[in-house]
Amino acid sequence: MPLSFNTARPNLLAAPGVAWLVAFMVVPCVLVLSYAFFERGVWGGVEYTFTLENFARVVDPLYAKIFLNSARIALTATVVAILIAYPAAYAISRAPRMTQPILLFFAVLPFWSNYLIRTYAWIVLLNREGLINNLLRSLGYTGEPLSMLYTEAAVITGLVYNYLPFVILAIYSTLSRLNPELMEASRDLGAGPVRTFLRVTLPLTMPGVAAGGVFVFVLSIGNFVTPALLGGGRFQMVGNLVYDQFLTANDWPFGAALGAALIATMIVLLLVQARATAHASGERRGEAAQ
Repeated sequence: MPLSFNTARPNLLAAPGVAWLVAFMVVPCVLVLSYAFFERGVWGGVEYTFTLENFARVVDPLYAKIFLNSARIALTATVVAILIAYPAAYAISRAPRMTQPILLFFAVLPFWSNYLIRTYAWIVLLNREGLINNLLRSLGYTGEPLSMLYTEAAVITGLVYNYLPFVILAIYSTLSRLNPELMEASRDLGAGPVRTFLRVTLPLTMPGVAAGGVFVFVLSIGNFVTPALLGGGRFQMVGNLVYDQFLTANDWPFGAALGAALIATMIVLLLVQARATAHASGERRGEAAQ
């Protein structure tokens, strides 16, 4: 009896969390996605007649173009975030142990404020009468104010800023676990700092890079707040399209189909990332066994 209780105890401890996720995430998602198989009513809403037309509309060139454009913007934000986050995470991991928690605190400090407030702050910075243009004028710039707001670059900047801490933490977690003896062995064998980084450090930290990149891409491709505020509605992404279908066009079935396509994309990316991480971990265990 005690053995069976000890065996079941982890499941009992996890049950409240699992029940919460099922009740407030899985069930609502299933209900919304089920609308994708029905027709839109004459006056909006849902008419419970089975159809696959909504999924056919998802691959229509008009909407497929929005989906691909969203993927391009999300991928750009992901690459930029990784290029910024890796040096920051590397510097934190090489800092003295006593100062690393302080540096990580500053890295995640933006999360202490609301997402909308952080995004509105970029409007204050980037608009034609904002802080950046005023700073340029104070430095002697006399030309036309720079038009930085309501551009694709502004959208990418907002996405990178809001999701950068995820990448820093993911990369830092792998860098902090690296065995320093591996780098020492590389240097003893005649490799310089650059070669050691490219042949030892970078490959061993790729799981963290991949995890952080997937975080940014998945969160960016479905984002609708940043494109609406920093893009001014000029750069419609999939998140904005889903939002419009539910709250403006009142076409819930098509919005649900778009949401299903977006969720499927996210699941595929997460599975690929998990498989790549497991493969990399298996290779490291094999090398350690040899």
